[in-house]
Amino acid sequence: MTRPAVLSAVGTGALAPASERRLARLLAEEGRLLGTVDGFDDPRARAALAEAEVLVTGWGTPRIDAGMLAAAPRLRWILHVAGSVRSQFDRAVWERGIGVSSAVDANAVPVAEYTLAAILFANKRIVPIARAYRESRDLVDQAALGVIGNYRRTVGIIGASRIGRRVVDLLAPFELDVLLSDPTLGADEIRALGAEPATLAELFQASDVVSVHAPSLPATRGLVTRELIDAMRPGSAIINTARGEVVDQDALTDRVVRGDLFAVLDVTVPWVLPAEHPLYDHPNALLTPHIAGSVGTEVDRMVDAEIGELRRIAAGEPLAYPVPVTALDSEA
Repeated sequence: MTRPAVLSAVGTGALAPASERRLARLLAEEGRLLGTVDGFDDPRARAALAEAEVLVTGWGTPRIDAGMLAAAPRLRWILHVAGSVRSQFDRAVWERGIGVSSAVDANAVPVAEYTLAAILFANKRIVPIARAYRESRDLVDQAALGVIGNYRRTVGIIGASRIGRRVVDLLAPFELDVLLSDPTLGADEIRALGAEPATLAELFQASDVVSVHAPSLPATRGLVTRELIDAMRPGSAIINTARGEVVDQDALTDRVVRGDLFAVLDVTVPWVLPAEHPLYDHPNALLTPHIAGSVGTEVDRMVDAEIGELRRIAAGEPLAYPVPVTALDSEA
């Protein structure tokens, strides 16, 4: 067992204070902690970077590019206490032969849990019914609520991503019919995951709830078109925890405002909609500020995943969650 030299560059304020302190303590216990920095330009950071064998990164880390790597000749591993590395890591990392690990699997857990809750609530129409109850302060005639409930309803999943697959798994105990659309998988592979294959057109026409889990790539921007949204059944719902640009947001807004579609959106374009946007106040819409991913104690799951990787490095074992360079082209 060795204690590799570790530099933390997660960034001050990127984690909650308790998680930040916990990460620093665990790094000092499992490795030789050189310090914690917010950037790589000042002399202290440069001196630590020159000695670091392991760099710990997160949402607050500056971009890792060839220039930064030139100042880290001993660097062999980067442990990312966050999800996707796409926006922060340059291909130069892999060209240098540096091993990369990400807590993307750990971050997928709360997103899938949020999605499960949103699906079950959407089928019960919890959001509009709760708002109506708050206004009336009186019992609601259940017979007048229309067709609601979770028995034998159809849920459509777009994208067999980590999160999409986990959502399918979480739906297994419920008496729901699950459709999955993913062009990278064959019908037998989709059935092996626990869903039935469907084209996008079939999925939108048949589903009571559609949940979006496709990454934001040039090929997926605007994937959910106005035509698909208009094909959804009256009273159905769409959930988006992926990226706002995957969905035609104007078309979605028009359909929600029309009054016969429900939406649960954790992501939009832009990230924060203008204050006057109609989705904020519409009874058929629920907006959350990008909190489906790890927040609060859920961040500690990501910390634990990457501390586990540090232990593997110290023991001379391979990474459990390696990130290939192809992730730059295929993940959100």
